[in-house]
This record gives sequence, C-alpha cells and structure tokens, in this order.
Amino acid sequence: MSTVLHDTVRVEREGALAIVTIDHPPANAISRAVVAGIAQAFADAEADQGCHAVILTGAGPKFFAAGADITEFGSSGGDTVATGQALTLAMERSRLPSIAAVNGIAFGGGCELTLACDVRIASSNARFGQPEIKLGILPGWGGTQRLPRLIGRTAATELLFSGDPIDSARALELGLVSRVVEPETLLEAARAIAGRYAGQSPLALAATKRAIAEGLDRPLADGLEAERREFVALFASEDAKEGITAFLEKRPPTWTGR
Repeated sequence: MSTVLHDTVRVEREGALAIVTIDHPPANAISRAVVAGIAQAFADAEADQGCHAVILTGAGPKFFAAGADITEFGSSGGDTVATGQALTLAMERSRLPSIAAVNGIAFGGGCELTLACDVRIASSNARFGQPEIKLGILPGWGGTQRLPRLIGRTAATELLFSGDPIDSARALELGLVSRVVEPETLLEAARAIAGRYAGQSPLALAATKRAIAEGLDRPLADGLEAERREFVALFASEDAKEGITAFLEKRPPTWTGR
C-alpha cells in the first residue's frame, strides 16, 4: 500500500515497516511540503501500533535530499529553522527506530535529516555535506549539534567550517554511516536492518532510545541513573517476562508491547 503525502512524500507499508520516500524532483529539495509530509509520515507511524520501524530515503538514483529549498526562506528564515528543528526532534524522539537509506546526495537539511535518524546506511554513490557556510549561514536543523556528537568535534568542525562534501567511504570511516552498499542493494539492506529492529520488543527499543538520548551528553552518573530507571520500569513489563520465559524455554518470544 502506497500513500502520497503533501504531493512530495510517499509512504509504503510493508508489514511492520514504513518506508518514507522524499519524492520532490528534480533534486528532492526540502520544501515546506516535504517537511510537512515527513512529519505526517512519522506521526502516522508513531500512532500505528502495528508499525515497528521506519526507513527514510529519497526517490531516484542521485538525490536523498539536496538541502532545504532556500527560495522559501523568506526574509529571516526563522520559521524554516523552527519547523525543521521540530521535525528532527520528533524523528529523534519517536518510539520507533529509524534508518536513513541514503541513496545519493544528502546536503544541508538533507544531511541533517539523516543525522536525526537512529542509523544511517549509504549507497556507494552517496555524498554528505553541510555547505551552509558557503552561503554565509550555518546549519539550522541540528547540524552544528548532532554532527559533533556523532563523529566528534574535530571532524565535524572541519566539515562545518569548510562546507565541503564527503563521499560514502569517508562517511563510513568517520562513523557517520554504519554500512555502505551498492545502489541496487540499498533498500534491501535497509529492510533487513529495519526488520531486525522491528522484531525486537517495542517497549525495549523505545526505552533504549530514551536512555541513549537522556544520558549521552550528561555526566556518566546521570546517564546510569536514566538507564536504571528505564531498566526497572521495563523489567516489570509483560514483554520482559515473555522474553525471559522464551529464552528459558528456547523458543522465539512473542511481543505484545505491554
């Protein structure tokens, strides 16, 4: 089943997976309609208890998303920044694991969308970059914050100060992506990863995401406290009881999300 949102974003459901595709030719520039479409796609997936993972990708062989549509910035760009940040935060805070399947160029806001996903895999022809500095501006959808957290301050500063792109091999070397595959196998690889995540306890996945997000940039003691709270709450769940019982009985668990 395929649904088109705001004329620029396609959503296909494959069992427990939602595949969200930016389809805004010629370069999949991120317009207001694209932002609205992605936001709706994630909100719909979040509300659907039958959905357990999301894949975000771009249509065509060349572009994941070539950046924000600067023709829509207006006089200040403040609204654009607020809307984009709200979208990336919603993606990051979703209970669902998200996989960016980067099929081509991911520049500017396109790169920032990948940073808001939990996992990034790339086609061998993918390229990543934050070229805003060359326009006399800076990334506004989390690039200055998430990129250093993902690849370290030194490497991120070089990319942000120069505005120069990197290829998929360099992205893998820096830890920006976890895997590089050939273009024709990208979605297959993304489906395999998403399918593995979708097969886990949804409660445990959501709790793990919260623990990572809460503790990542805080002192270790605070992060451990967040982990402890999540563990205690999760241990009392039906899913935890089922997981332990299934392990002892040497059978696959049946998760209920309770």
